[in-house]
Amino acid sequence: MIAFDLQCVNGHSFEGWFEDLRSFEEQEKRDLIACPVCDETSVYRIPSTFAIKSSKAVKDFAKQRAELEDIGKRIVNFLEKNFDDVGSDFAKEALKMHYGVTEPRNIKGSSTEQEEETLKEEGIQFFKIPLPSSSETDA
Repeated sequence: MIAFDLQCVNGHSFEGWFEDLRSFEEQEKRDLIACPVCDETSVYRIPSTFAIKSSKAVKDFAKQRAELEDIGKRIVNFLEKNFDDVGSDFAKEALKMHYGVTEPRNIKGSSTEQEEETLKEEGIQFFKIPLPSSSETDA
């Protein structure tokens, strides 16, 4: 058995136990791993402090983590200031802009896998950014 430190796209950290790395990867691919806080199945491994040996390494890791959290906060602030939040209408709004029904603008929101497949088929470029919960960006 092996334990991995995990985090969902909403920023909740938790621990998962698996038979081996392959077992984790198979379960992750099939969306079988869910956050115990929000039930989100989009999760990824994060560095484990258990594997860090020296106090200097722990301090370096803490510094790097703080820097990454700061970058994350800046990204969230940039998105909030410069993108229209269209919520679950993301795919619909992207298609309208693509076909000239509405003026192009920066948008953010959510979409289903099926909607994302449609956007790809239509040649609409987009990218996904896992955002921390708002309580984490307010701290």
